[in-house]
Amino acid sequence: MPDYRERLWPTPWIYLVSLLLVPAGILVLAPVSMPAGIVTGIVMYLATVGTLTLTAPLIEVSGGRLRAGRAEIDLELTGDAVGYGPERARVERGTGLDARAFLVIRGWVQPVVRIPIVDPADPTPYWLVSTRHPNEAAAAINGSRRPGGSESEA
Repeated sequence: MPDYRERLWPTPWIYLVSLLLVPAGILVLAPVSMPAGIVTGIVMYLATVGTLTLTAPLIEVSGGRLRAGRAEIDLELTGDAVGYGPERARVERGTGLDARAFLVIRGWVQPVVRIPIVDPADPTPYWLVSTRHPNEAAAAINGSRRPGGSESEA
């Protein structure tokens, strides 16, 4: 059983806003064919919803490893994770961002957790990962580090 698991699903308003693709399809194709416009709008909406749903990244801490999207790292190679609420997260994602950082961020999830990388062979200074529960995610990452890991480094 994982220590922490979260899927970064889009918020409901994203799906509602995506509904605007239906009238857009109708508007573009109505002069040619109204049924083609309706079908195209519906297909564009379904494709968008499918893509957003299928590509929602998974954040998981389990067995001494952190998985964020398709990437995984052994927690022995990480320092102390810190969770940031929406205000500080804005700085972390913006002016405070290191261009070498590994990012798994979604615009509809404001809080983030920052996980320093202490592996000297890795040029990535830290991972920045969106999460709706930054304190719980950071606690799971810090608490799941194996004995002999680098929890005192950071």
